[in-house]
Amino acid sequence: MTVFIFLASLVGAMALGIPIAYALLASGAALMWHLNLFDAQILAQNFIDGADSFPLLAVPFFMLAGEIMNVGGLSQRIVNFALALVGHVKGGLGYVVVLAGCLLSALSGSAVADAAALTALLLPMMIKAGHKKEVSGGLIASAGVIGPIIPPSIGFVIFGVAANVSISKLFIAGIVPGILMGVSLALTWWWVGRKEVLAVPPRKSRAEIWAAARESVWALMLPVFILVGLRMGVFTPTEAAVVAAVYALFVGNVVYRELPLRALVHIFVTAARTTAVVMFLVAAAMVSAWLITVANLPQQVVELLQPLLGSPTLLLIAIMLLVMLVGTAMDMTPTILIMTPVLMPLIKAAGIDPIYFGVLFIINNAIGLVTPPVGTILNVVAGVGRMKMDEVTRGVMPFMTAQFAVMFLLVLFPQLVLAPLRWFY
Repeated sequence: MTVFIFLASLVGAMALGIPIAYALLASGAALMWHLNLFDAQILAQNFIDGADSFPLLAVPFFMLAGEIMNVGGLSQRIVNFALALVGHVKGGLGYVVVLAGCLLSALSGSAVADAAALTALLLPMMIKAGHKKEVSGGLIASAGVIGPIIPPSIGFVIFGVAANVSISKLFIAGIVPGILMGVSLALTWWWVGRKEVLAVPPRKSRAEIWAAARESVWALMLPVFILVGLRMGVFTPTEAAVVAAVYALFVGNVVYRELPLRALVHIFVTAARTTAVVMFLVAAAMVSAWLITVANLPQQVVELLQPLLGSPTLLLIAIMLLVMLVGTAMDMTPTILIMTPVLMPLIKAAGIDPIYFGVLFIINNAIGLVTPPVGTILNVVAGVGRMKMDEVTRGVMPFMTAQFAVMFLLVLFPQLVLAPLRWFY
């Protein structure tokens, strides 16, 4: 009955068109009423405590870093470097999208920021080169999914806080899966475009490649600083976000000189608005998470899935299918915040490594960003690229399928995630 009241109030509020953050508060209030615990003061206190977290400070700073990179020329130079490396091969612009997506993921950690930058910079070039618009848009949308997987990652920060696991270890564990996602996109792009007959641009000379590398070296050094700093214990993931924002500000303003001081106001306001939305959602979800714990819902879920606890692989497959279903209707952040407190006791009871599960969980939620009908990145690509939503949806299908295949490959072979993590630590 408790589960029914929580889900019915949440889904009912969302069906009425209430924003997800307010729907979470409404479901929390309904659950408190059912448990005879309703107290406005307790509700408000848990709401405030939900956002009062030092690790969550990484969210606004990574968002600010992403905004600065797009305006300050760092993203453009990453794309230029990728063009110089692989732009001359058949279907080269598609490989540029994949390579640039992986490199940008190591800078901003935001799927939406990466997808918007790639769409604005590369979609017109791909259409001009003769590639199908819907396939190009689908590839760019799928490349944006890599953003929450390769560190730094806002998704890992939120999961780490919700699950109380090491954010640094989540960052390191996401590197190999992120690269595999990129490889899957490249192979799918080759398969989709193998019959295209297009003019191939000339190969860049060594001097041009070297010039592009020199121009992009300041941007490429950022992920190196972050990973080395985390490994050596120089700073925490939260402090790494501050380093990323300050570094991007310095490079954009002093080195590349493409970031005028008058643009900072707009950048700060945009980052603040996005942060406010995310943090309000986090605070509202923490109210529900507290009530889920009080109502003992995790234990009920554990008892429900008791037959699968003896087979971690089958349990993970069942959970991944459930998250895939939820991802078609709900955005990434609320899914993480709602499902993490429910699933983590189950994961611990089955003896599954929480870091390994966190990587799979974030991958699944990231792919949900391109899963119709609610895929956030699909809307971003359609809006920035001036495309119809159904065009992007058709184009993304083969790439989304390849990414889900990689996710289930990681379910079957956990060492692809755990071995690099153990080597690094």
